[in-house]
Amino acid sequence: METKMARPVRGSSTGRPIMRLFDVLGERWTLRILWELKQETLNFRALRERCDKVSPTSLNKRLKVLRELNLVVHDEEGYSLSDTGQGLGSQLLSLHEWAETWATSLVDAK
Repeated sequence: METKMARPVRGSSTGRPIMRLFDVLGERWTLRILWELKQETLNFRALRERCDKVSPTSLNKRLKVLRELNLVVHDEEGYSLSDTGQGLGSQLLSLHEWAETWATSLVDAK
């Protein structure tokens, strides 16, 4: 049985969780935020610096959505990936490894 989510997203009316994930990850700055939090907790200022000085408004908006989706948590030390976010982070690391191999193959093909 396939899980459905409550609301459809851009480009899909199916309500499939993978489509919701793709929609969230496709928002500007989201992947960068997740990537920067993959190994350490960062306060707002440090996270903003790591994200090429994204505007505070944009960073706040993305962090709010990521907290609502239980991918990021915030405490007195700063922002970090939740347990769920850590699971996604490990998948992103696998994609990173694949992308490195892919990039090398493109260079070698020339």
